[in-house]
Amino acid sequence: MPLDHAADVPAAGSRLRPWLPIVALALLLVGCANKPNPAAPPAPQPAPPPEPRPAALAPELDGGVAWLNTAGPLHLRDLRGKFVLLDFWTLCCINCIHTLPEIDKLEKKYANELVVIGVHSPKFANERDTDSIRKAVLRYEVSHPVVNDADRRIWEAYDATAWPTLVLIDPEGRVVRKVEGEGVVGALDDQLAELIKQHRDRKTLNERPIKFELARNLENGHSPLFFPGKVLADADSRRLFIADSTHHRVVVTDLDGNKLAVIGGGVAGRADGDFEHARFNDPQGMALRDNVLYVADRKNHLIRAVDLGAHAVRTVAGTGQQGHDREAGDEAAALKVPLNSPWDLYLKGHQLFIAMAGSHQIWVLDLRKRELTRYAGRGAEDLRDGPLATALFAQPSGLSGDGGTLYVADSEVSAVRALPLSGRGEVRTLVGLGLFKFGDVDGVGDEVRLQHALGVCYHDGKLYVADTYNSKIKVLDPERRTCQTLVGGEPDGWLGMPVLNEPGGLSVAGDQLYVADTNAHRIRVVDLKTRAVRTLTLKGVEAPKAP
Repeated sequence: MPLDHAADVPAAGSRLRPWLPIVALALLLVGCANKPNPAAPPAPQPAPPPEPRPAALAPELDGGVAWLNTAGPLHLRDLRGKFVLLDFWTLCCINCIHTLPEIDKLEKKYANELVVIGVHSPKFANERDTDSIRKAVLRYEVSHPVVNDADRRIWEAYDATAWPTLVLIDPEGRVVRKVEGEGVVGALDDQLAELIKQHRDRKTLNERPIKFELARNLENGHSPLFFPGKVLADADSRRLFIADSTHHRVVVTDLDGNKLAVIGGGVAGRADGDFEHARFNDPQGMALRDNVLYVADRKNHLIRAVDLGAHAVRTVAGTGQQGHDREAGDEAAALKVPLNSPWDLYLKGHQLFIAMAGSHQIWVLDLRKRELTRYAGRGAEDLRDGPLATALFAQPSGLSGDGGTLYVADSEVSAVRALPLSGRGEVRTLVGLGLFKFGDVDGVGDEVRLQHALGVCYHDGKLYVADTYNSKIKVLDPERRTCQTLVGGEPDGWLGMPVLNEPGGLSVAGDQLYVADTNAHRIRVVDLKTRAVRTLTLKGVEAPKAP
C-alpha cells in the first residue's frame, strides 16, 4: 500500500478529534429524548366518543277536546309496538289538503305496522268546532283517527310551527322524525321502510292490524248531493250545474231542480269519455260557453271540457300530476303543464281564468291557442297589492267578473280582491287585511272582517260573497267597499236549524241566488228581493250506487 497515502489518514483523523465530544453529547441527548421519562406525567388520552342519546319520548296526546274516526281517545302508551305518524293539519290549508292523499297511500302500504293520527290544530275560529272538522274528515275522505286540538295544546307540546307538520314515532314511543310542509311523505316512506326492518329484527314491532270506527260509516253520502262545492246557474238555458264534489260528479238540473243529466260515474278517478264512464276527483268551479261546460277537476289537477250535446268529457289542460312551478311560461301547451289544485273558473271570450289555489295564483287558458300562462300572482302565500306579476294571493278559491274586472275570493287572507281583465294594471284589495286578520264584522273597507271566504258572484253592480266559515252570504259594494250580511248566521229560535252551513259557491239567475251549501249537502236559493231562503228540491237525482 503506498505509505504516503497511509500517512495521510492519521493526519485527517487528528483534525476531527476535537469535535468528538460534541457529537457524542448530541447523540446522548437525542437518545434520551426518545426514552420515556419515568418522572413525567402520562400524556392525556382523547376521551371516548359519547354514547348516542336516545330519541326523546313523544309527549302524550293530552288536551284534545274530541276525537273523530275512533270510538274514543287514543293514547300513545297503548300504541307501543306500532309506528305512529302524527299529522298536524287544519282543514282550510291547501298544503294539508295536498298531503292527505299521500298519507293515505302510506297508511295502505303499511297497514299492519303504522297508525296515523290527525291532530287538527286550528287557524280560524270556526275550525275549533268539532262538527266542522267532522265534515272536513268526510269531505276529504280521511281514513284515520283525528283529534280536535282546539286549544293547540298538542301542537304546543310537539313545538309545531307550520301546517302541515308530520311527526314519526317509533314502536318504543320515541320521536324519530319531524318534518314540515307538503311533498315530504316520500322521504318518510323511505325511512319508515328501513325502521320497520330494524324493529322487526329486534322483536319490538306489533304487526296486528287495528280497525277504527270511521265517520263515513255513519254519514256516507246517501243523500243526492255530498259536499257540493260550487254551483253555476244559467238563466238563458234555465240550467243549473252542481259540482257534487265528494260524489265526484257534476249534476245538471233545470232551475227548478228537475234532473237533466249526471256527468261522471260517481267514484273518484280520472277518465275522459261519455257521461257514464267519465271520472272526476273533487270537481269544483265551472264555466259555460255555448254548450260546453268547463270544470275545475281539483284533485286531478285538470281542467275538463264537457260537451253537453255530445255527452262527452275531455281534458283540455293539465297532466294529472300536481305542479309546483309558479311559472306556466309563455304560450305553454295546456296539456303539458301540471296544474296545482284549480278551484274555480271565470270565462271571458276565449280566455278561461283559473283560480290556482295550490300555487296562490291566477292563471289563464287560451281556449283557441290551447295555451296556459300565469296571469297574476308571484306564488308566495300572502296579501299584497300591486302589479299583476308581483302581487300576492293566498289560496284563491272563487272567481267572478263584470267583463272588465276579475273578482277573487282569496280564502286564506279572508279577502276579496279585484284585478283588471285587460292584462294591464294592478291587483287591489276591496276587503281583507291578511293571513291572521279575520272575523265577522260588517262595515266599510278595512273595518270589514270575513272568515275564509270561498265564493264570490258579481251581479247588478254588487258582489255576493260566500263568507264560508261564518256560514253567511254577504253583499259587497265594490266601489264604496261597504259590506253587509244578506242571510245566514244564527238559526231562528232555539229549535231552528242553521240557515247555511259553510257555503262554498254562488251563482245568480234572474233575481234568485243559488248557493252551494256545502256542509249541509244541499242547494239553497235566496230571493234577492225578499231575502227569503228555501232549499231546492232535487227531483230524479239519486246518490251514486255503491261500486
